[in-house]
Amino acid sequence: MNVRLRRVLAPAGLVVAALGLLSPGASAQGASPVVVQLPIDGVVDPFVADHIEDGIASAEDESAEAVLITLDTPGGLDSSMRQITQAILNARVPVIGFVSPQGARAASAGTFILLSTNIAAMAPATNIGAAQPVGLSGAVASEKALNDAAKYIVSIAERRGRNAEWAESAVRESESVSAEEALELGVIDLIASDVPSLLLEVDGTTVELADGETVTLDLAGATVRQEDLGVFAGFLHALLDPNLAFIFFWLGLALIVAEFFIPGGVAGTLGALMFVSSLVALGMLPVQLIGVVLLVASVVFFVLELLHPGVGLPAIAGVISLVLGGLFLFDTSVPGVAVSPLLIVPVAAFAAFFFLVVIRQAMRLRHRGVTTRDEQLVGAEGTVVRTLDPTGVVQVAAEEWTARSLHGRPRRGDRVRVVKMEGLTLEVEPVEAPATASAETERREP
Repeated sequence: MNVRLRRVLAPAGLVVAALGLLSPGASAQGASPVVVQLPIDGVVDPFVADHIEDGIASAEDESAEAVLITLDTPGGLDSSMRQITQAILNARVPVIGFVSPQGARAASAGTFILLSTNIAAMAPATNIGAAQPVGLSGAVASEKALNDAAKYIVSIAERRGRNAEWAESAVRESESVSAEEALELGVIDLIASDVPSLLLEVDGTTVELADGETVTLDLAGATVRQEDLGVFAGFLHALLDPNLAFIFFWLGLALIVAEFFIPGGVAGTLGALMFVSSLVALGMLPVQLIGVVLLVASVVFFVLELLHPGVGLPAIAGVISLVLGGLFLFDTSVPGVAVSPLLIVPVAAFAAFFFLVVIRQAMRLRHRGVTTRDEQLVGAEGTVVRTLDPTGVVQVAAEEWTARSLHGRPRRGDRVRVVKMEGLTLEVEPVEAPATASAETERREP
């Protein structure tokens, strides 16, 4: 009886199991929600913008519960910022912005990005603001650019129901506030110590997406998957660091100048590549013109020291200009954007060593090499290969040289002596020989 029962129930169990596997809801109910974390760390540039845009699109395609953008940025390109904010405002998945970890900031472009998210949060000891657009001079790029940025941030704040008045002051007056002040002013929605605490706080919150659909966040037990920049894009993004921009700018300029003193092509090519890379980085950071002028002046002073050695004052002025240039290269009103003083001092020491020791010694060796060659040839005797009339060819020290006769018209086979070397041309004079020998040579030569 039991055997018969098992034979009947076994096929039925297989059918039930198959139905369970084919049911789309069965596996979905058991899976935990996914939150895609996209960090913005450093300058907001095209590499970051593409990464954020692609990350949001991928999260939409896989029906992720939310996208979490963590921010620690001094700002960046206006075009990259707008690319990111447009992707957030038009996202078909909830986007959470979080200024994290503690000590981070969302300055300049970061302010626009945080305000555009569905839920804006900050960790303790962080700040937001200083969103005034700046150009190469470190001041406001233009009144037109200022008005455009102010209107844009107001429209974002109004769209998300945040403090539009403060948002405008962040652009026009470069206002910056702490996390606690931002919460009191209605700039952000909450303060959380870390990502798990943030997800726990926003669980159950209802947000409105771009198409008007409302979604209630279900983040209990959510799996957070962080997606970082690729290796190549991450390398290029790392070059846009303020400290690297400072080093590349000065060193690139120094190597270009060094090419004029010790030509060869290597220093000039490397310097040009570094200098162009630095200009790209500086174009994305709040640079002050006074800092750029001081860095250029430091190179000029070192060149003056090379041209007039022994004085010492130009070298001292070069070191001072380099230090001050590093300190004033970036607008200090933007938090977190500055060249580290711990970096400026060794760079200044290297600059003095590079110009006063390396280049000067290379110039001496190069000059000594030319002088030694002159000394070896002057006074040496050779044979005329092609008649000097007054220029021809002579063979000296087993090498053929272009030569010019200082007096007389030495013919092929005559002996000459090197008197002087001008570039690659030898100046020679005939070696005294019996008159009969010269006459016979005169008759033999066609």
